[in-house]
Amino acid sequence: MKVDAIIKFLMPKEERFHDLLGRDTQNLMRAARLFSEIAHSASLEERRVKTVQLKALEHDGDQITRQIFEALNSSFITPFDREDIRSIGSDLDDILDYLEGVAQYLVLFKLHESPEGLRQFAQILVAMVEEIDRATSMVWDLSQEKKIQACIVRVSELENQGDTLYATVIADLFKTNTGNPVEILKWKEVYDGLEDACDACKDFTHILGNVVLKHA
Repeated sequence: MKVDAIIKFLMPKEERFHDLLGRDTQNLMRAARLFSEIAHSASLEERRVKTVQLKALEHDGDQITRQIFEALNSSFITPFDREDIRSIGSDLDDILDYLEGVAQYLVLFKLHESPEGLRQFAQILVAMVEEIDRATSMVWDLSQEKKIQACIVRVSELENQGDTLYATVIADLFKTNTGNPVEILKWKEVYDGLEDACDACKDFTHILGNVVLKHA
């Protein structure tokens, strides 16, 4: 057995999950910021390059998720309920999958435009992921409950902004592309994926909120 594997096995169980979830949210934050760069770019070639980079982060996220599940299977004692930890890992994975999927749509559909709606969605998602990272880093110290709840409320507010933005951009699509149904379908796939990412962020905070309530 490698030395680093032995060290991780001997780590207190809470620290083990603390480390894994911290790495996971940091990886997600890098991915959200990279997606924002993709959304703000008007160069299809630049989007291709950055989407490859985002795919690598998505792969890293998959690896961390697998490690979380392996830690659950090998740990007799866990800091929180096993299903809560599993849901936390799955939801973080889902958010990153949605971001990477939307980036792939932009490339596959050869969409080089950077409309305001796309840029606003990227900004909302970066803000949501930053709150997720902040709240997750504090969940190990429940004396921070009020700050964690503030993060959860902020994510809910941002998700509401995403819902409003989605309704606006879809309405605009049908107004401005009446003669081009294919273009409507392409952009609708993009915006559907972004709304799904926002929903996944809110789902994550529901799980985190339940953890806080159970252990406060």
